[in-house]
Amino acid sequence: MLALLRDRFRWVLIAWMFVISATAYLDRVNISIAGQVLEKELHLSNTELGWIFSAFVFGYALSQAPGGRLADRFGPRRTICFATLWWGVFTALSASVNALAALIGVRFLLGVGEAVVYPASNRLIGNWIPTKERGIANGWIFAGVGAGAGVAPPLITYIVVNYGWRMSFWASAVIGVAAGAVWFLLCRDHPEEHPMVSPAEAARIQKGLTNRRAKTLPWRAIFSSRDVVLLTLSYFSYGYSAYIFFTWFFIYLSKVRGLDLKSSSYYAMLPFVAMAVGSPVGGWLSDRISHRLGKRAGRCGMAVVGLGLCAIFIAAGTHASDVRVASIILAGGAGALYLSQSSFWSVTADVAGEGAGSVSGVMNMGNQIGGTITASLTPYLAALFGWTASFLVAAGLCSIAALLWLGVDPERRIRAEAS
Repeated sequence: MLALLRDRFRWVLIAWMFVISATAYLDRVNISIAGQVLEKELHLSNTELGWIFSAFVFGYALSQAPGGRLADRFGPRRTICFATLWWGVFTALSASVNALAALIGVRFLLGVGEAVVYPASNRLIGNWIPTKERGIANGWIFAGVGAGAGVAPPLITYIVVNYGWRMSFWASAVIGVAAGAVWFLLCRDHPEEHPMVSPAEAARIQKGLTNRRAKTLPWRAIFSSRDVVLLTLSYFSYGYSAYIFFTWFFIYLSKVRGLDLKSSSYYAMLPFVAMAVGSPVGGWLSDRISHRLGKRAGRCGMAVVGLGLCAIFIAAGTHASDVRVASIILAGGAGALYLSQSSFWSVTADVAGEGAGSVSGVMNMGNQIGGTITASLTPYLAALFGWTASFLVAAGLCSIAALLWLGVDPERRIRAEAS
């Protein structure tokens, strides 16, 4: 067993990144589940609750590129460990404030701390995972998104009902800090630095990497890359759609569609279960197709299919008259969206090499700007045109996101000298 572990230790790190990913989304989705109780206690409107949602995503978006650079500079081990401590502190502080402005500030700073996690995980991918395995590795990491966000509705609802909304934040904080402590013990920045990695495993990893130790990519080269621009714009649309599920879906089911709190907590899990399934399936298919037909078909093709299907499911789900049927169809849209997830992160790791943290941070900044907008714009559009219109905007953006992938070349490496 020990020998097998030493020859497959990269998958131990991917498994714990799944846990870190799940914890991160538990810490960010908890407020949308506790939102109705929090609204009543602090006398907030839907619009003001949207500002709180947006504050987190705004801080998260602003810190993506700098967070990616920190991961490139200090490595994924220290960066992710520090991030989990940071968000543990600010998740706990979320339970300690009683004013709208203070809560907005705390959630903004929580977003700043969480921002480094996925750029740092992409740097881990660049250091530890051979190119042909990056789809499935990213798929499992982002399956943690669905797992964490899926566990949140019943878990946070139970804590809120029995112990109050503030305790739900304390519990989330403790889980996050514990996950970060284990990560620091498990991880090293490079395979050859880890005492648990066999020489054969280290050699196998190095042989499968597209990048070697090199100079960090300058910002000018990153921002002048056509592929980075297209990926960032596409991920903006992706993020706009994904954050409807992370921020407003629970409230949509309970307040708009009329489900009771307990039923809403279970039906609100469906999109996240679908995400947890769709992400590794999409990554596995992407790797398989890339191996047989090339990365253009595997990475870009899977992204186009996933985003296109998401647009169809969201448009259809909003027109379903039965709330349970609508929940299932919309959950299908979330699962389809996550079929494309690993493509974004695998391509940035491939084209960026040693700059994977910085490049994926820039791309994810687009995602989070989209999420910032949807958190506040969704209730505004719903008030003006109805909730169906809010979801149809997301469906339209998914269609645009799919088309943008047609211009991406996953084989085109970013040069250190900007063209």
